[in-house]
Amino acid sequence: MRAPTALAHPSYVTWYGAARPGAHTERGPQRETSGGAVHPLDELGLVLAEAAVHSIGAVGGHAGGVYLRSGTPGLLRLAVVVGLPGELMRPWWRMHVNRPFPVAECHRRSQPIHLADGEEAMQRFPQLMAGLPFSFSSLYAPVRSGDERFGVLVALRPATAGEPVAEADRRRFTDAGARLGAALGELHHDGTPIRWDGEPFVVQAPNSTAGPVRIGTFDWDIGSGVLRADEELCAILGVDPAAFTGTIDALTAHVTSEDAYQLWAVAREAGQTGRPVVRRIRITRDDEPPSLVELTGRPVHPSPGIGARRVTGSLIDLGTGVVSGEAGDRLPDGLFSLDRSCRITYANHSAEDLIGMDRDRLIGRVLWEAVPWLDRPGYWDHYRAALLSHTPVQFRANREEDVWVTVSLFPGREGVTGTVADAERPDYTPGSVSFPGAGLGTFASPADRASALYRPVALAIALTEAVTARQVSAVVTEELLPAFGGRQLAIYVLHERHLYLAWETGFPAGFLAPFDGVGLDARIPGVETLTTGRPIFFESMDKLSAAYPGLAIDASVGARAFLPLIASGRPVGSCILGFDHPRGFAPEERTVLTALAGLIAQALERAQRYDSESALARGLQDALLPHRLPVIKDVETVGRYLPGTQGMDVGGDWYDVIETDRGLALVIGDVQGHGVSAAAIMGQLRSAVRAFALADREPDEVMSGTNRLLIDLDPAQFATCCYVLLDPATGAAQAVRAGHPQPLLRRPDGTTEVLDLSGGLILGVDAEEHYPVSELTLEPGAVLALFTDGLIEEAGTDIDAGVERLRATLSRVSRITIADTADRLIREARQATDRPDDIALLLTARWSRRETDRTLAGPGRP
Repeated sequence: MRAPTALAHPSYVTWYGAARPGAHTERGPQRETSGGAVHPLDELGLVLAEAAVHSIGAVGGHAGGVYLRSGTPGLLRLAVVVGLPGELMRPWWRMHVNRPFPVAECHRRSQPIHLADGEEAMQRFPQLMAGLPFSFSSLYAPVRSGDERFGVLVALRPATAGEPVAEADRRRFTDAGARLGAALGELHHDGTPIRWDGEPFVVQAPNSTAGPVRIGTFDWDIGSGVLRADEELCAILGVDPAAFTGTIDALTAHVTSEDAYQLWAVAREAGQTGRPVVRRIRITRDDEPPSLVELTGRPVHPSPGIGARRVTGSLIDLGTGVVSGEAGDRLPDGLFSLDRSCRITYANHSAEDLIGMDRDRLIGRVLWEAVPWLDRPGYWDHYRAALLSHTPVQFRANREEDVWVTVSLFPGREGVTGTVADAERPDYTPGSVSFPGAGLGTFASPADRASALYRPVALAIALTEAVTARQVSAVVTEELLPAFGGRQLAIYVLHERHLYLAWETGFPAGFLAPFDGVGLDARIPGVETLTTGRPIFFESMDKLSAAYPGLAIDASVGARAFLPLIASGRPVGSCILGFDHPRGFAPEERTVLTALAGLIAQALERAQRYDSESALARGLQDALLPHRLPVIKDVETVGRYLPGTQGMDVGGDWYDVIETDRGLALVIGDVQGHGVSAAAIMGQLRSAVRAFALADREPDEVMSGTNRLLIDLDPAQFATCCYVLLDPATGAAQAVRAGHPQPLLRRPDGTTEVLDLSGGLILGVDAEEHYPVSELTLEPGAVLALFTDGLIEEAGTDIDAGVERLRATLSRVSRITIADTADRLIREARQATDRPDDIALLLTARWSRRETDRTLAGPGRP
């Protein structure tokens, strides 16, 4: 392995484990262990830390991190957190690539995203703002090397309301993502797995404003007044070592007059007591205000029984730290300071009294670990607001029964200054802020409290975006189970008074099969929760067995929750949540679960209607596309259609093969948009092309007539089309294009080229548009490929790259039929999870009459 770069050295950044609120664990040496431990990192961790710190600082950010792909397909994990406590970001540690979040979209499309403020984020990514309803700016850059997508680089910074992210910052951050991708690509090439499956590690970025601590030493002969000073002490005084005269007077000249006596007091006391003496004195430098330093003097005894005639010591320049501490102790209100990881760096005497803890027990610890009564769910959004939006925050906190304080947080780039003062009891005190373990704080484990606050909101929003029943079930799995610490989920839907299993995860294989299709008269909890309309909770499997004797129970010992899925008074089905361990269900938790069950029911009902409508739409499209293609001697045609992954799964792509008196007409077309309306327009255009072709019109007349028809049908609708009239006997062909992608021609020896056919405007723009005719020849053994743009488009890449990829694939096939070739091309396209457009493909091969083996020859083999 290569040595890590100097900027990632432990002296440059400090990394901590993700401190869990309320958990006081020991320091540990492993990267994945939480509990506030300082972790030694491997080379991957060092590269991530370096890139995150530098890229965030380069765009004026105060926080951010890096998401990396994990061992779970489609799942990104937060690997590095910079400038924020890792625990505050726990709900966002895991990110599925198909979710509507900027991190997921950036990774999925390999395109940078820049959000200037909360308003822009709300317009584009409302689900992000549901969990982080604060105004801040964020930048996202894809991290990739070649075809390898590693993850996403993220920077958070103060909002720039009304002003877009500057172009220079956009370019700078995108370049940072590219550099990180290149570095990870080298590690990947050297055999280092580039994935993250543990908890994130927290990086404390270096303080850009704190001055360095400097220590100078001296040796003072009291009798002669000679004082030898080292170079560092001269630097503290602001003098050239060569110009320092080496006397006590030279040092006294740089000490304020009221503190000059301290030099002699230190020498006197050190000589009398025989122990080191420390004083704070103020020194002056040219044209600078006085600075506070610490003077330490130690006596030097030449022999026993003789008083000290020499004093050695040090002068320590602490910057402003001592001044702020001294000034803070004089304030009546509590004053404390936090770094960006929320570790307490300072607390004055009043803060000790109001918090109720000694300063020694506070300094260096995470705020909510040191002060348990500040580790409550009701306060977590206040911490996020201060750290993310840099907006001052104030809230009341319950220290103990009937004792309340006001906590104010004043954030800055380097950390947070806080104050604490006595306060009266508020009129309204929700349980989540008045005592531990109340309200949402009981969800799952203490480590999941932050998730519990966010996940129900995220589930509600995600359900509005789920379209099919399968998508609804997947959203519930991804959002509901983590929020409540569940491990098993089953969703049953009601059909003709029977419950049918629609989705399951986490249960033993085959365990739920006997309950599939049970009637509403069965006495099982999944049925009774629906027929009574009341949720049923069992804190353990023993209690479930006692309530339903004889019911088959799996081997787990955990709890179960049975929720009725009822939408607007109509029964839809039931939902089962399973837990690995016995647990209680707080009243607030039961209420939230019941409310979420209603949202799930509404989403399922909507999905069922969608599935029905989609089936009708697919039936319409199936009726419009040709069911079989003509069988022509010496010519073989194969067509394929693949719907997009979004919308109604139907669109306006079509293909056709038409036998005419002039030859064989090959047609491919694409109507703008998706859904039933696009499919209807497609059907009319297909009929028009067929009618013009059967009327023996010239190819340009076919296209012109179809163009005028589309304008008459819908002036706001557009379409592309390619029409090829082929003579099967000679292979001569005439082609016209209307804004459609160029076809591919695979020659008998496997050489494949992109044709350069002249073309006109897309259909539906200009009724007088003329469409030029191009000539080409299809030799025996050659293949002509007509396709729609969905086959060559890929998010984040140029369309020319998609054309080249298709050309290369078609060129490489060998010893397979054109039907198998079409299947291979479609199979590669099907692997894309985010494919908004439909795909139509028409392959035409011409064979000689002598050929019996109608498979495509390999490259260079005619």
